[in-house]
Order: sequence, then C-alpha cells, then structure tokens
Amino acid sequence: MSTPPLAFVDIETTGSHFERDRIMEVGIKSLIHDQVETWESLINPQTFIPQNIQALTGIRPDMVSKQPPFEGLVTEIARELEGKIFVAHNARFDYGFLKASFKRAGIDFKPKVLCTVKLSRLLFPEQARHNLDAIINAHKLKISSRHRALGDADLLPQFLRVCEAKLGREALLKAMNQLIGNPSLPPNIDKALVDSIPEKPGCYIFYGENQVPIYIGKSISLRGRVMGHFQGALTQRKEMKLSMQVRDIDWIETSGELGALILESRLIKERMPSMNVKLRHSKDLCARRLELDENGVLTPHLVGHRELDPGVQENIFGLFYSKREANSYLKAIAKKYRLCEALLGLEKRVEGKACFGYQVKQCGGACIGGSPIEFTIFNSRLPWSYFRFRYGLMQDLLQLKKLVICT
Repeated sequence: MSTPPLAFVDIETTGSHFERDRIMEVGIKSLIHDQVETWESLINPQTFIPQNIQALTGIRPDMVSKQPPFEGLVTEIARELEGKIFVAHNARFDYGFLKASFKRAGIDFKPKVLCTVKLSRLLFPEQARHNLDAIINAHKLKISSRHRALGDADLLPQFLRVCEAKLGREALLKAMNQLIGNPSLPPNIDKALVDSIPEKPGCYIFYGENQVPIYIGKSISLRGRVMGHFQGALTQRKEMKLSMQVRDIDWIETSGELGALILESRLIKERMPSMNVKLRHSKDLCARRLELDENGVLTPHLVGHRELDPGVQENIFGLFYSKREANSYLKAIAKKYRLCEALLGLEKRVEGKACFGYQVKQCGGACIGGSPIEFTIFNSRLPWSYFRFRYGLMQDLLQLKKLVICT
C-alpha cells in the first residue's frame, strides 16, 4: 500500500483572523514516493506584526520588510502544493489562511486536506490532549525550530512515522483515508456524534473546554445546520473560531420552528454562551396577540414570551426579538396601508381627536369616525406565522391568518 503524495504545511501569521491578518512565513515539507523535499520562505505581510507574535515566532518587521508579498510567491507555493494532500496540524487554520490568500490572488485553492489533530484523536484516543506540544511530548518528536513554519511542519512527518511504527502502515493509511473523506468536521468532533443528530426541528448547543456552552442555535433541520457551521469554517471567521473551540455537541428536539425559537431564547438567557450576542442581550422575546376590546373589535396587543404557549394559542403573530422590533413592524404596516396608529396602540389616543398620522395624511381617519374599522383576512398555509420586518412586508402579510386593518 503506497503513501499518496503529501505536503506537510505550517504557516506563521500576524494574527488569527484570516481576512484581516496576513501570512508572514510558509514552510512545506513534501513526501513523494519516500523522497523528501522542502520549501520555505518569509513573506512580507504588508501589515503590522504585533509584539506578542514577534515574541512567539521570533519574526521581526525588519526580517520581512524586503521579502516578497504572498502575491509574489503565489505561483511557487501553488506548484509546491499541487497534486498533494494538504497535511497540517489543526488544518482548518492553515488551510483557511492559505485559501483566503490564494483567493485574493485570483486562485481557487481546493486540495484534499488531512488534519493531524484528527488523526491523533482517531489513533490515540487515550491521550488527554492532541495539540502539537502534547504530540511532541507523547511521541518524543525532535524539535528543530518551534513556532517557525518549516520547524513545525517537520514535526508532522515524524508523527506519521511514529503512527506507522506503532500501528502499522495499513492501519495508518486506513485512518488517513477515513479522515480525508470527512474533511468538514472540527478536529475534536467525532463523525458518529454528528451522524446521530436528527434532521428535525430543535436547538443545538456547542460546548467548549470543561463543557462550557459557547454557542446555542436553532433550526428546522438540526444536523444540516450543525454541518453548515463546520463547512462555513473554511471561509468565515466566526465559524472558524467556533469550530476551533467546540469540544462537544448536544441538542433538544422541538415540535416545530416556533418552539425552537422560544427555546433558543430561553437557553441563551439561562446559559449565556460566549458567542451568542444578539439574543443574550435582547430584553425579551415577544409577539402580537389579537384581543377583543370593549367595542368588540380585535386589536393587537404586545405579549412577552412567558405568556406564549406554542401551538395552543390562537391569534398570535410574531416572533420579535424586542418590543422595539415589534413596534417598528406594526408602524411599517400602518404607514403602508394608511392605518391609524392610535387605534393600533402605537400612540396615545385622545377620544374625538385626530391622531398625528391623520394630520400628515398617513391615516384614513378611523380615529375620528371618518371611516369604518374593517377586518381583512389573509389565507395562510401555516398555523403560526413568523414575521420579520427585514424579510419584506408583502411576503409577511401573505402568511398572516388575520390582521386588523383600520381604514
């Protein structure tokens, strides 16, 4: 069983943001039919190198100021990687940076990828940690230049030789082929765990170190949404950060989308995951409920999420992340159809007097008896309608079961 051509790659960068930060060194150690070739180069990142990065790598601005930028070396780097399996430790980081750099140069970079963190976890599950320092200590690898590109890249073929010596060539190649066929998963997540996630509505919870929740989301298709995070990690900064931190996944099924939305809001407020910002700081989830007033007219009232019972209550429309969002949406409807904001409860009403909207010709005059209060019925395919102002007014209106129209 022959080993396919491999390119062991490591890079040094000015930071961890592959869109904002830049590569300042690339090291490649290729293995082709048991022949070893090396390639390395400092690169001018054309941006500031933070002091902590200089202290870690030893790469100073004066060392790269006269070196070519990535665009000047892109042809050489592409030639070194062409036709080889891309091997790196925590490959998402190195691959993400190189993919973004190639893209800026107009090249679509899509090699097969092998992550040695995943390989270590698969072959040596008894190890507590699988970062590069842990692997160096566990397998007594020889360090030539730690935190320099070629020095760190040189550790990876050493690790593969250790794996072959301990487990055999056939077992090593089988594990490599298994991982190359599943490139989307983070290094700390087992494929069997993801396969067990159902394609049903619900909430999912990503845990970091020590089972601390770092992100909570909801979806009508749990497994597809979770995989969407991992696939997006190769092109999106937030998804890459999430994939690098996630250690475990849990989920809670719900009967539908609305239940998932309410559960997501409650879980985020209870557990305060670090990477959820919007819902964590939102005041309250709310909806509009149509209620009969003293004159027997259905009017919309704002209700909080604690008063909601998904799938049971009638005449509920929403959901909104805040009272402000709910009012903004209703105001948009009022302006579009010349409704009375006073009768809709959006401004204080004085009996017998016209509202402000009537004075500026944005109200049809229902507040002073100038026109009757009517009900417009919209057919809906959904028992519950969820609307957001940002999705477009007419699309939302077509999904409502009922809407009070004051004309």
